[in-house]
Amino acid sequence: MFDLSSISQTAFNINPIEKLPLKIRTRMIEVMPKILRPSLRLLPFIAQKSVLLPALSSVFREAIEDGDFEFLQDRWLKIAIIDLELTWWLSFDENKLVMASKDEMTKNNIIEDVSFSATGDDLVLIAGRKQDPDTLFFQRRLKIEGDTELGLEVKNLIDAIDIDQLPSLVHSLVDYSANFLQNTRDEQALQQDQG
Repeated sequence: MFDLSSISQTAFNINPIEKLPLKIRTRMIEVMPKILRPSLRLLPFIAQKSVLLPALSSVFREAIEDGDFEFLQDRWLKIAIIDLELTWWLSFDENKLVMASKDEMTKNNIIEDVSFSATGDDLVLIAGRKQDPDTLFFQRRLKIEGDTELGLEVKNLIDAIDIDQLPSLVHSLVDYSANFLQNTRDEQALQQDQG
């Protein structure tokens, strides 16, 4: 019988990419959004929603059960991944997270109450606990626009995410990606300081 968790753990513990020269790793990080953007933009919203909504509901299960999302009732949060040109709108209704597309928002004449935008890399770093949302906000890498109080409540929920609640394969992928990004950026900064 195969144990998928040990296979995925083993797969992510092998780091041949980390052994590549810094220049190549840096280029990979620069090029990845350009490779992913066209295919992700072609992915229908219903497919995006069918993956994201259950994942978010799973990650935030405890917060949802505790009523921590009630502040989002009848209010909308826009999440934009700038470099991938992806945007989603989230709200809370009848004790569950709901998601809308740009077309649905326009059709129903709804405007978001607060907006979060960042690059995919920075969102991975936040999810992997390699960067603090406050630090990215003050560096203007995480933009929060609209209702400031609502934005702070959302940010506090993000801070409370327990990455260990993710399925093991997803946890490993987020952890590996965040480590790869942070290590590469640290090496770049060190090289610039020495150069």
